[in-house]
Amino acid sequence: MTPTLWRRLLAEFTGTAALVTAVVGSGIMAATLSPDDVGLQLLENSIATAFALAVLILMFGPVSGAHFNPVVSAADWFLGRRAGTGLTARDLGGYLAAQVLGAIAGSVLANLMFDLAAVDLSGRDRAAAHLWLGEVVATTGLILLIFALARSGRGPVAPAAVGAYIGAAYWFTSSTSFANPAVTIGRAFTDTFAGIAPTSVPGFVVAQLVGLAVGVGLLAALYPDAGAAADQVVVPTDADATVHHRS
Repeated sequence: MTPTLWRRLLAEFTGTAALVTAVVGSGIMAATLSPDDVGLQLLENSIATAFALAVLILMFGPVSGAHFNPVVSAADWFLGRRAGTGLTARDLGGYLAAQVLGAIAGSVLANLMFDLAAVDLSGRDRAAAHLWLGEVVATTGLILLIFALARSGRGPVAPAAVGAYIGAAYWFTSSTSFANPAVTIGRAFTDTFAGIAPTSVPGFVVAQLVGLAVGVGLLAALYPDAGAAADQVVVPTDADATVHHRS
């Protein structure tokens, strides 16, 4: 039996919420334990996020694919259309809503765990061209990684590979690699280390969509038949379940 749509949406909501809880919560803890060392704060935040992401993909991947990210879901739908694989348009709409709501819930949960106001909009301004470029780079790389792994039959290593990539991209991109519109929106609801001012969110989301387009374009050149593996994103399913995204 394959997961019904409501189970997949619950997995996307819960997984995205847990991811943002890990991002925000570890940021709060890092700022508390290492108040005078921003570099150490970023190291602590990036390690916790990378490990949490890998674990969450393992946990929820067999149910929903563990996208936790609108650009991943959009790429899955777009690339799979001709091959009849990946998400349907209805699925895509549900995934996007579940991911955004989950991200907001995750930020609220992290705030409450650390005895902060449930919702405290961030004042951390992140609006600058070099940061947007960092988001394009981070998102492009993420899309390439996920679909290259799926198409080349290396899906089982996706949890470790995606976690490692995001952990590394915290450091090699100027934006610290949000690479996720839902997470970006969610992080606007916390005025802590991981927050982003609501006025900075649109610029980041636009940059992430540009990264999505660049990533899909490069996939078309490097892996022309990448859409055939859309049912294997992010965690591969068994042979009897590869049609579950179309149900």
